[in-house]
Amino acid sequence: MTSFVDWLQHDTAGLLTLAAISIAVLLVLIIKLKLEPFIALIVVGVGVALIAGVSVVELVGTPTSAADSILEKGFGGILGHITPIIGLGTVLGAMMERSGGADVLTERLLKLFGPKGAPLAMGVTGLVLGIPVFFDIGIFILAPLVYVAAKRGGKSLVLYAMPMLAGLSMTHAFLPPHPGPVAAAGLLHVDMGWIIIMGLACGIPAWFVSGVVWGSWIGKRVIIEVPDEFIPEEKEADKNPPPLWLISFIILVPMVLILGATVGNVVLEEGSTLLSVLIFLGTPTIALTIAVLLALYLLGTRRGITAQEIGAMSAAALKPVGMILLVVGAGAFFGAVLRATGVGQALADSMDALGLPVILSAYLISCALRIAQGSATVAIVTTAGVIEPSVAAGNYSSAQIALIVIAVSAGSIIASHVNDGGFWIVSRYFNMSVKDTLKTWTVLETILSVVGFAMASLIWVFV
Repeated sequence: MTSFVDWLQHDTAGLLTLAAISIAVLLVLIIKLKLEPFIALIVVGVGVALIAGVSVVELVGTPTSAADSILEKGFGGILGHITPIIGLGTVLGAMMERSGGADVLTERLLKLFGPKGAPLAMGVTGLVLGIPVFFDIGIFILAPLVYVAAKRGGKSLVLYAMPMLAGLSMTHAFLPPHPGPVAAAGLLHVDMGWIIIMGLACGIPAWFVSGVVWGSWIGKRVIIEVPDEFIPEEKEADKNPPPLWLISFIILVPMVLILGATVGNVVLEEGSTLLSVLIFLGTPTIALTIAVLLALYLLGTRRGITAQEIGAMSAAALKPVGMILLVVGAGAFFGAVLRATGVGQALADSMDALGLPVILSAYLISCALRIAQGSATVAIVTTAGVIEPSVAAGNYSSAQIALIVIAVSAGSIIASHVNDGGFWIVSRYFNMSVKDTLKTWTVLETILSVVGFAMASLIWVFV
């Protein structure tokens, strides 16, 4: 027994075996035993650390040194980075919903594209609104508008839903302030501006191919009627709707500020006053705080929404964020254990020995975890923990690390099926059977994943 444990702790093959066992146990706990993912990640992380010979003091610390332990550093390091970003992004999205910005955006785009271009209009709506709004909330807001567009057009609901879903899914997977890319960026230590640049470069082509091209093709072959009960009742028009330019301005403010800091770091002299200002304003937390304050005033207070209503809306929007943060924190702890035990380095060395580029390894690992257990967030944080030693040792540029993040994010959305909550949301909201959802949504997510990764790989060649 001692020799076996010694083999697990010190031999490369043993460390790889330990890694494989830990992932298998993690999947069993989540899939078979239905244990909450954040609890499963903690249990497996602690188990791997103890088996690999990490001391209890190093793992959990002492009453006077707990802050230096793997447990607290693993959790605290990433949560300190992502918590304000995700929280502020959530409030910004809630304010967009409460103000009626989605209705304004959709109606203007439908007029612009006309009846024949209505599916594309819904896709662009999903793309733009998906930046500040979480995926499931985006469906809740936009589904009634899709029903109306499909009823007016007299064609399959699928034709109008697929482009919109692709837009929401792309932004949720590839762009901040959404949890996946924000968590991966924090774990792999890359500037958020580069995530925006590479997310847009890879995500927009992926959205077009999966949502517009595939959506148009499959929408003519899977015919889903809009049941009468799906059509929302006519509601009284807002007498003072927010203008489209204001909605667009508030969405763009944080992205422009963050990109300004990234560009400034490249073109301006270090230590200059302008660079300091750009870095301050472009820090994601500061940029999103500015955007939220603008939204609260311009879309809220100025339009007659009371402080009490804004407070209640913000509190309700933030409730689901807790579970996301727990999963990300536990995943970061698991990754810290893999680094401390040498398992992560053993995996990195093995990938190098196989000759697999780190961007491909990241994508394949993320795909496997996504397909096995369904959660994109779990796939992202676990994959980032596994590949972090390879990324740290690879001397990659910021642009390359951002592309690795996009590869991880792309893998985390592939092949959405019955173990993914998003699968059932799409099925329910768009009146599709399991078979039809597999034929439409599952294929869309796979195309979005593959094209997004293909774009990341193509750009990798040039950076």
